[in-house]
Amino acid sequence: MSDLSMDLAEKAAALDAADELAKQRELFALDSSVVYLDGNSLGALPRHVPDRMADVITREWGELRIRSWTESGWWTAPERIGDRIAPLVGAAPGQIVVGDSTSVNVFKALVAAVRMAPSDRNEIVVDATTFPTDGYIAESAARLTGHRLVPVAPAELPAALGPRTAAALVNHVDYRTGRLHDLPALTAAVHEAGALAVWDLCHTAGALPVGLDEHGVDLAVGCTYKYLNGGPGSPAYLYVAERHQDRFDSPLPGWNSHADPFAMTSGFQAADGAVRGRVGTPDILSMLALEAALDVWDGVSVEAVRAKSLALTDFFLECVEAYVPEGRVTSLTPGAHAERGSQVALSCEGAPAVMEALIARGVVGDLRRPDVLRFGFTPLYVGFADTERAARILADVLAGVPAEVPEGPLG
Repeated sequence: MSDLSMDLAEKAAALDAADELAKQRELFALDSSVVYLDGNSLGALPRHVPDRMADVITREWGELRIRSWTESGWWTAPERIGDRIAPLVGAAPGQIVVGDSTSVNVFKALVAAVRMAPSDRNEIVVDATTFPTDGYIAESAARLTGHRLVPVAPAELPAALGPRTAAALVNHVDYRTGRLHDLPALTAAVHEAGALAVWDLCHTAGALPVGLDEHGVDLAVGCTYKYLNGGPGSPAYLYVAERHQDRFDSPLPGWNSHADPFAMTSGFQAADGAVRGRVGTPDILSMLALEAALDVWDGVSVEAVRAKSLALTDFFLECVEAYVPEGRVTSLTPGAHAERGSQVALSCEGAPAVMEALIARGVVGDLRRPDVLRFGFTPLYVGFADTERAARILADVLAGVPAEVPEGPLG
């Protein structure tokens, strides 16, 4: 090991020794031979979840069966789990309901926002850099409601707003670059224009403070399988600010969002509160796995998570600059803390082959074609020694991979 590597390894050890969140790693099923930097796609498994799910399957489903809807609390799970997510995104209880996918919740939130806007407002502004599904759904919502879609980059959003704007849909973090958009300022700009702000929190919930109530966000959605570690395909959530709940008109009214679900009446009467965001029967197994996974947040502050996230990404960029040959990678992630989420994206020629080689050597990140390497830093289980090791192995891989290579199987 070179003197430089020894210096950075010693720095990593000191940072790990001072890390107040270091003990949280023990709560996850992780192999020390692997540096897992893909929690921004799929969070690691909390160790206790399998035992909880065994009880759900063998006792609650296997023995109690239908009785578990009441005796095991299945029926109230969407709101109960929503209240557990609420502190992680800065929301008071009673405003978040868990269920369905992020895509379905984006559709519900955006169409409901348009329905709450005055009838003379016929434009939907959407983040042009957004995750593709959000854009697809925004386009469909515009066609469905007869509105005009206005795609703009987030930085240009204030200038695109006007008296015709009904709602704006924005991602809190750019999934490619890790750029954090200014939720307070953009929400204020949307409100100043008289429109409603809808935010996608998939890449921020569980990684940094969001402040939904504090900043007056109207509606928000997010997934739970990234930084919240809910498991593959775990149900998403929908936030409806309390001030809008009596006007929230879901485009997907289902029997679970009815004021009296078991009356089985032909006419729909919406329930009170966030329950209006429900549709059909909850997906209980994945929902209860998520509920168990949220135990890892007991006693953890989002502010501490944010501080460690910034320290990890700062240190990774420092190690990359020290180890990687000049010109081989370029950071797409902003250096300014106020503009950075919890991932680092590096532009790199031959990114698919590089990521394939990294994974083979125990550093698991992911990529976005054609040339972006993504590394997600989940502060609950990623440490500084992991970070130094990942940068060092990246440098070794790049030393053995030509600058121009054909796309590999991950391409």
